[in-house]
Order: sequence, then C-alpha cells, then structure tokens
Amino acid sequence: MQQVPAKPSALWVLLASSFAFIIVQLDVTIVNVALPRIGADLGAGVSDLQWVVDAYTLGFAVFLLSAGVLGDKFGPKQVFLAGFSLFLAASVACGLAPSSMVLNIARAIQGIGAALLVPSSLAILNYSYAHDKKQLAKSIALWTAAGGVSIAAGPVVGGLLLSVGGWRSIFWVNVPICILGFLLTWFSVPRIPRAEHGKSFDIAGQLLAIAALTGFIGAVIEVHALGLSHPLVQGGFAVALVAGALFLIVENKVASPMLPLPLFRQAAFSGAVLFGVLVNFSYYGVIFVLSFYFQKIRGYSVMETGLAFLPLTGTFIFSNIASGKVTAHFGLRMPMIAGGLICCSGYALLAMGIGVGSQAGFAGMVPGLMLIPAGMGLAVPAMTTSILSSVQKSMAGTASAVLNAARQVGGAMGVAVYGAMVSLGTNAQISNGVVHTLIASSILLLMAAFLAYRTAKNAHELPHQLPA
Repeated sequence: MQQVPAKPSALWVLLASSFAFIIVQLDVTIVNVALPRIGADLGAGVSDLQWVVDAYTLGFAVFLLSAGVLGDKFGPKQVFLAGFSLFLAASVACGLAPSSMVLNIARAIQGIGAALLVPSSLAILNYSYAHDKKQLAKSIALWTAAGGVSIAAGPVVGGLLLSVGGWRSIFWVNVPICILGFLLTWFSVPRIPRAEHGKSFDIAGQLLAIAALTGFIGAVIEVHALGLSHPLVQGGFAVALVAGALFLIVENKVASPMLPLPLFRQAAFSGAVLFGVLVNFSYYGVIFVLSFYFQKIRGYSVMETGLAFLPLTGTFIFSNIASGKVTAHFGLRMPMIAGGLICCSGYALLAMGIGVGSQAGFAGMVPGLMLIPAGMGLAVPAMTTSILSSVQKSMAGTASAVLNAARQVGGAMGVAVYGAMVSLGTNAQISNGVVHTLIASSILLLMAAFLAYRTAKNAHELPHQLPA
C-alpha cells in the first residue's frame, strides 16, 4: 500500500499546484493589455484579437469536463505533468507566433493544457493532504487565492511585461513557471493510484461541445465584420444549433456523460451556474474593451494601462476573505445578492465615469473599478459553496468542473459580444460602445442578484453550518 506523503513534501505539492493555477488564471487576462500591440505587429483585426482571448478560454472550457476523466484513467500526476508540458510548448509557440492564426491555434492548445492542470491539481492536493483535513481546507483556500489574485492582476502584470519586453514576453514568462511546476511535481508528488472504476471518456459529447461552442462564438465574433447575412456567420450559428441539440441528446443517452444533465434539476445548482456565467460574461468582456479604451481613447502607454487596472485587484482579496464570514453567519443567499448588487453599482459608476470623459479623468473611474472586484470577491466563494452544497459528495468534483467550464464559456461569450459592440471606429464610437457594455453589465449583475434571491439558500437551509 502506498504511503501518504509527509507534510514537508505536501508543502512542495501545494507550491506546484499553485504554480499551475497561477499560470492558468494569469493567461486568461494577461493578454488583454497586449492586444493593440499584437494587432499592430501581426496586422490583426478586432475579430482576430477576440480569438486571442477566446481561443484560450474555449480550449479551457470544452476540455475541462473531460480532464477529470483523464485523471481517473491515467492518474492525476501523469495528467498534471502532461498539462505543464502542453502549456509550456504552447506558450513557446505563442511567443514565436509569426501570424495571428498561429497565435490563436497556440492559444487554444494553451487552453487544453490549462484544462489538464486544474482538476488534476485539486486531486493531487486532496491526496497529499488526506492525512489532515484542516490542512487540506487551508491548502485549497491558498490555491484558490493564488488563482484569484493572478486573474485580477493579469492586466497589471501584462502592462509591466510589455513595457520591458514587448508583447511576446507575456508568453515567455510562463516558461520558467511551467518548468518549476513540472520539476516540483516530478520530485515531490507520489504516484497516485488511478481510479478503479472511473468514468469512460465521452468522445461524442466532447466533439459536439467543441463544435457547438466554437460555431457560436465564431459567429458572434465575425458578425460585426461580415454581417448577419454572410454564409460563414449563418453557418456558424447553424452548426452551433445542430451540434448543441445533438449534444443534449447524447448527454441524455450515454452511460457516462461529459455533462450530467440531471444536476441542473436542482434550482440552487442551476442558479449558481447561471450566476457564474453572468459574472464572467461581464468581467471578461469589460476587461477586453477597457484595454482598447485606455490605449486608444485615453492614450495610455502599456505600463499606464496595466496600472489603470490596479484598482480591479485592490478590493478582491479583502472581500474574498469577508465572504467566508458573511456566508457563515447569513448563508449563501446574502453574499451572492450583496456581491451582485455591488458589482452592478460598480459597472454603473464606471459607465458614468467614462461617460463624462476627460472632465473627470481617471479618478472618476476608480470607484467603479474598485466596486467590481469587491462584489465578485464577496459573491464567488458563496456561489462555489452553493454548487457543492446542492449535490451529493460523490458529485462534488463533477459539479465544480461544470461550474468552472460554464464560467469560462461565459467569459468567452462576453469577449465575443462586447468586442462586437465596440468597433474600432472614431473615438466617440469606441467610448459609446464601452459605455453600452458597462450598462449591459450593470443590468446583467442586477439579474444575477435577483437570481441569487430566487435560488440560493439561507443559513437554515444549508445541510451543515459553514466554517467561519
């Protein structure tokens, strides 16, 4: 029987797992401030630049549900190492990309690597800290915090790197992190036994999910440039509709579905998933359009653009910490409602700050930029807990994967839709487009707060008291 690793080894495992989640989350947002530079260097239009973001998030989203099955089949350590290797190779390809097409293909492969890293890293943590449940909870909290801070800090880090080494540096920075993570995993993580009775790989569901999501996102991205009547756009929507319908049929028939549809019969589960989609749709989309706004309209340098995103990171950590205490006292509904309303106010204030233009300057944008992460940090942990508390323990891993996949899809849709709303026309057109996206985000987060009111649980409805 294989021995449980000792605590010092488990600490190295935590570091390796955190490296994985840092690069996965960092690469979601770090590219945003580089998009104008990438477009100028590679001759890429807005639709190509939308794919720089969405190719990664789609690759991440569509393979995330299957990655857990691969971990059961081949072992979490092997899949984790494969994820680091694939992410490293794709990052090198991104750094050397001679065209936007090559860059976007490499970004999609990066997303697949990210999908391999996330579920296996949690499985490794769970095994390594199996001897100490309290330490397990702390390690997962630290792992989550590392990812949360990195996704919020992505634009800031991107701005700093661009000012020193150009846009390719945002991909080269992944190389040492991947190498360190790989080596730490190789030497400190024991060989974890494979699951004896794991799920089978849902090939049909995986292929149909790729076709449906890629067709839909591609059509939305191209509709602005080609028009709704263009055959490619109509074909994309048609592929999405047919593949989506077939996906639902297949998932309802196969013995081991990639997406267990019965989970959505739980109001708390489906409500929390939709809440997460709305949050990511707004956040990813707004970061995308603000990157152009700061550089094209405000005339900020890449360094100034990165620093302009700094308020988005400032309140995230504090509200994230507060969320656990609020949830422990008031249940899941209160922090989700409050977080949604705070985000709603942040987007509305940001729209007002941009609407008055140069009269208020950047100072007029700061309150909104700070309220958005404050609301997210308060709501997202409660949303995740709502997912886990609404299903049986045996389904917790699958439910968490469904939530993360849905949020990534929401983010990809946000970039596609908001990118189509903000055309690179006159300064007035860009500014008006950004304001419209912020108003839309405010409305979506108001809807999310109402959704939480209708579906999230109160404290007395929880199966057990949550820890403070």
